[in-house]
Amino acid sequence: MHRIAVYPGSFDPMTNGHTDIVERSKQLFDKVCIGVLQNPQKRPLFSVEERLEMIREIYEYDESVQVEAFDGLLVDFAEGLGARAIVRGLRAPTDFEYELQMALMNRRLRERIETLFMVPHEEFTFVSSSLIKEVYSFGGSIEGLVPPQVEARLAEKMGRH
Repeated sequence: MHRIAVYPGSFDPMTNGHTDIVERSKQLFDKVCIGVLQNPQKRPLFSVEERLEMIREIYEYDESVQVEAFDGLLVDFAEGLGARAIVRGLRAPTDFEYELQMALMNRRLRERIETLFMVPHEEFTFVSSSLIKEVYSFGGSIEGLVPPQVEARLAEKMGRH
């Protein structure tokens, strides 16, 4: 029996804070499925297909990581994969209130699926996808804050080479 966890998010784009959570989750689970949320309310820089491609490039040689898009209820997605856990990253105390509400609702919907909160390495606690996009759009350096594949895609998307 494989221990499977889902790490959901919009990942627009994936940061080193996200990859830190994935790497640490792999120590606890046999397989980590990165679930890329298709959220029509958000206006992402990258399409779902582009985000899937980017993340699959990052984990190209890692069989313990699966990358899938999903919409609808997270617990339905997790259950369909046979996952027993949902992993959520917490960067700051302000994240906790929203994440707690979601975890409690998910437990109500699917009691057997646990939610685990993980804190990224302290050097990434200030990093968000929104901040990465903003800093990069104004010409700032994001070196060391995103995987090289993401920086290359941002350069392509924003016309910087």
